[in-house]
Amino acid sequence: MNDLTPTFPTQGLETAEFEPTNTTANRTMGEIIGARFSRRALLKGSLAVSAIAATVGPVALFTADRAQAQENGTRFLFPEVEAGIDADHHVAEGYDVDVLLRWGDAVEAGAPEFDPANQTAAGQAKQFGYNNDYVGYIPLEGSDEHGLLVVNHEYTNAHLMFPGLVQIVDGKPVQGDLSAEQVDIEIAAHGGSIVEIMKVDGKWQVVKDSPYNRRITGTTPMIITGPAAGHDRLKTSVDATGTQAIGTLNNCAGGVTPWGTYLMAEENFHGYFSGTLPEGHAEAANYKRLGAPGNSYQWAGFHDRFDVAKEPNEMNRFGYIVEVDPMDPTSTPKKRTAMGRFKHEGAESIVAADGRVVLYTGDDERFDYVYKFVTAGTYNPDDRAANMDLLDEGTLYVARFEEDGSMEWLPLVHGEGPLTAENGFNSQADVMIETRRAGDLLGATKMDRPEDVEPNAANGKVYLMLTNNTRRTAEQIHAANPRASNAFGHIIEIAEEGGDFAATKGTWEVLLKCGDPSVAEVGATFSTATTENGWFGMPDNCAIDADGRLWVSTDGNNPTDTGRTDGLWAVETEGEGRGTSRLFYRVPVGAEMCGPVFTRNGETLFLAVQHPGDGGEDWDGHGRPSYYEDPATRWPDFNPNLPVRPSVVVVTKQGGGKIAV
Repeated sequence: MNDLTPTFPTQGLETAEFEPTNTTANRTMGEIIGARFSRRALLKGSLAVSAIAATVGPVALFTADRAQAQENGTRFLFPEVEAGIDADHHVAEGYDVDVLLRWGDAVEAGAPEFDPANQTAAGQAKQFGYNNDYVGYIPLEGSDEHGLLVVNHEYTNAHLMFPGLVQIVDGKPVQGDLSAEQVDIEIAAHGGSIVEIMKVDGKWQVVKDSPYNRRITGTTPMIITGPAAGHDRLKTSVDATGTQAIGTLNNCAGGVTPWGTYLMAEENFHGYFSGTLPEGHAEAANYKRLGAPGNSYQWAGFHDRFDVAKEPNEMNRFGYIVEVDPMDPTSTPKKRTAMGRFKHEGAESIVAADGRVVLYTGDDERFDYVYKFVTAGTYNPDDRAANMDLLDEGTLYVARFEEDGSMEWLPLVHGEGPLTAENGFNSQADVMIETRRAGDLLGATKMDRPEDVEPNAANGKVYLMLTNNTRRTAEQIHAANPRASNAFGHIIEIAEEGGDFAATKGTWEVLLKCGDPSVAEVGATFSTATTENGWFGMPDNCAIDADGRLWVSTDGNNPTDTGRTDGLWAVETEGEGRGTSRLFYRVPVGAEMCGPVFTRNGETLFLAVQHPGDGGEDWDGHGRPSYYEDPATRWPDFNPNLPVRPSVVVVTKQGGGKIAV
């Protein structure tokens, strides 16, 4: 997300604002890329385009046979959107984009009409939550036109939510303290939404008062399962069993399992906690490695469980993958501790050749790691009930990338290697509670903010989004990675050994180094067929469509760094057009692009527009910080009586048919 103005509290900040906490000497991905692609390899191999660009000049490359390259080099067929910044969203010509769900829309039966001047926690707990991130589609009876939309609500922006909260002091907007009711509204606005939707006369709509419709919030009862369940480190004054959690927080990306459950990834959970641990407390090192407490919210002033001085174990109950059964609205969500505890970004799954289920996830912080979980049991497509606890048993792996282009998945198993009592791991529960420290000891590779990790069944590859890392030092500059500060991020393509997603070894390539390819110093590696609208920075979420093609959404493009808003780009991964990118949809000013997901027939695309209007001071069209009364945009309603509202939109092709074909 964009930075808040310094006169506002740092409430709601995402990972980009937090200091990295990995102090190990483990090698960074930047160092490994640099060692692998020496200047000699650069001139010979996969980054030869960058070398030619540095010699010939990017302008010449962009103008040479561009039209022919676009026509023949990519499988994506649509008129490209013009990159830029304004108050509205834009989609490729020939497509319709409709707002499907907005913050405050009714979800559960009995939800009140949205009244931003008279919000209540009870009402918000039945209404669509704030800052929609991950979006998944679960078909009902196999239909691509009738199903359940599952949506994460990552965090809240109080200065855009509540009227009267921001006051002008000495000519500057200053955010005041929240009331108890406003804090409870924030808690209710977190979590997720499950909403039945269907296509009627060519347009998608919400099925009002559906029995499936459900809100998951920061107070929804949860069951803790897996290796850490019942451990002393998870017990609190409210739950002496260590198995009953209250709510889920900061749900960023997620996933849908092959058996149709909804996975919510808890990311920056540390930000909700405040206070100081008692002197000499056993969790001090654990919390320090997580950058906790984050002190980003005011919740501890009203709820003791968010004060680590009063409830030092409560934070150990967050940072997991939460599994929800959307087909049973009375079911209790489960926190699956076997998949580890860290700042999870996503939980995308695929069934391996032997029937085991493999789930990929990143730890979204500078210099942290990439993981995958392989179930012990196998998926049974004919017995849904038999799959419902598959995520409680299996092996969690952390990735180590080598400079020769190989990689290895290292098992995080108690008793193996350094994961022993001598290093503070007395059981598998300890390994799962302190997953980051376990990865440190195994020598995992320090990455540049691992975000979405998406397996592609069509080509057997795995795509890893690395958003950025501006903390890379000048000592790490080299010919193939010329940025002392990786402001624009890159995308890595992994090939698992033998095409087996459950394999413990594989190879890797850099698919793209992002940024403006017309600036030689940036070192971007988009293909020469990519237009001035087609390049992007800060890759975040991604999706694979019905034809096995990669789509990338971004987080961090802005007037200062890229001169464009975030959006959704189609990225070619195959053939002569590999590395070609085209802009399909762009968000309004201040927003982040999230949640791309297609229906299986490829005819519908769901997108999440998160924190629209945030910031605004760097955009010429506004020129000052945004807040409730004075936002940079009032998207999507453009009603002077309504605030800016995070929303889920749906894209379809005019006249019907697959998208981008």
